[in-house]
Amino acid sequence: MTAVRRSGRLPDGREIHYYGRDPLPSAGLPAADVGPWNPHRSELRWDPLAEEWVITAPHRRRRVAADGDAGCPLCPSRENAATEIPAAWYEVAVFENRFPALYGAWRGSPARSGSVLRTVEASGRCEVISYSSDHDTTPAQLPTDRLAIVIGALADRTTELGSLDGVRYVFCFENHGAEIGATLSHPHGQIYAYPFVPPRVARMQAAARRASARGTGCLFCGVHREEAAGPRVVERGAHWTAFVPHAARWPYEVHVYPKRHVPDLAALDPAEREELAHVYSSVLRRLAGLEGGPLPYMALWIQAPVAEDRELFHLHLQVFTDRTGTGATKRLAAGELGAGAFVSEADPERVAAELRAVRP
Repeated sequence: MTAVRRSGRLPDGREIHYYGRDPLPSAGLPAADVGPWNPHRSELRWDPLAEEWVITAPHRRRRVAADGDAGCPLCPSRENAATEIPAAWYEVAVFENRFPALYGAWRGSPARSGSVLRTVEASGRCEVISYSSDHDTTPAQLPTDRLAIVIGALADRTTELGSLDGVRYVFCFENHGAEIGATLSHPHGQIYAYPFVPPRVARMQAAARRASARGTGCLFCGVHREEAAGPRVVERGAHWTAFVPHAARWPYEVHVYPKRHVPDLAALDPAEREELAHVYSSVLRRLAGLEGGPLPYMALWIQAPVAEDRELFHLHLQVFTDRTGTGATKRLAAGELGAGAFVSEADPERVAAELRAVRP
């Protein structure tokens, strides 16, 4: 299914985009009166020991922390209840975050000083993507044609944000459930356009470079090839394979790989996007079936950097929950947070069998 887009601006100047089938909603209702939008510039502070940037954004403490008395900002506007989205209904909506961790135009690489402690202005962009105008649903309950629109919107935003000057990585992700850090219960995700390649992705990038230098081909393709033939497969389609990874860190963790080597969501063809919506829905429903209801989870779309090593990267989705399936929660201990050495108490083969047994 092909989705279309209508773009506009909110009263404070932020961009908003509607995605879906014709006819798209018209922005005939008022948006929430939030006053002038004067986003603060965050800072990038260099950690010389870890050799990575830390985003310092104290202004984000003022963002909406939960669905409170003022109502949900992602619900459709009503004549007497204006929200962030000035439409009476919509399928998928994307708009600029009012409290962005990254904001502003790229001003060039900072000059290096003699100090090991560096601080520069953070450029980039942060957007919110709402999956539905229905507040009381979950991503797992959305029909697959709606998830296909979500995937199409993420692909479109990946292309558009990746074209901004200074953006080096576009990261699409979802936090679902207050227990795992979601500030709103409305089904939604976020998109960050970074002025650097984030550390975890940079480590994958370095590993892929080393594999290429050894002459062993695409590292991600090698992982997919072995996992697709192994005992941890959860679901297998014509274009996609979902599996519990060999070195799973979380109690329930599923990775979803395309069989074709593609760098990002924008490179998928229509058949691949359609099947991805079904597989993604199935994975979320299987997780939801473990405890008889939606589990808190994170979903991470791992894509290639905007301009470097794109031929070495292989798009994939990572979904995990910190719930054990027995009502308990895995908490990261000092060795995991402090030393970075993950201790998994899960049995990946047993977890895969358990997920296969759930009827999605």
